[in-house]
Amino acid sequence: MNENKFLNTDSSTGSVETTVKPLPFKDPNFIHSGIGGAAAGKKNRTWKNLKQILASERALPWQLNDPSYFSIDAPPSFKPAKKYSDISGLPANYTDPQSKLRFSTIEEFAYIRMLPSDVVTGYLALRKATSIVS
Repeated sequence: MNENKFLNTDSSTGSVETTVKPLPFKDPNFIHSGIGGAAAGKKNRTWKNLKQILASERALPWQLNDPSYFSIDAPPSFKPAKKYSDISGLPANYTDPQSKLRFSTIEEFAYIRMLPSDVVTGYLALRKATSIVS
């Protein structure tokens, strides 16, 4: 393998040998599983594509009450739902008290204040919010 030693020749210090430490995240004894193969006495791993994996899973004896991705129920989240601007879709920190539309910038707030009431009602309906417009 590699010796990790370098020979520096500098005219002021003469010949100096330095040792470079191996990187901590690299295992110097690591051998890739794909290298060697049957010639090295290892079994060749056969890779399956998604279609083969799904076909093999369909052939398994599944019961009706076995969990699947569609039958697993998750409890509700403890985190509050994120609020997004009704105009731009960016994360919104502010709500217009008059129209109840959410916005994220001053420009959006000015735009919301210029909107007619039927457009505001349409935005609230898109968000499935109650359309309370004063």
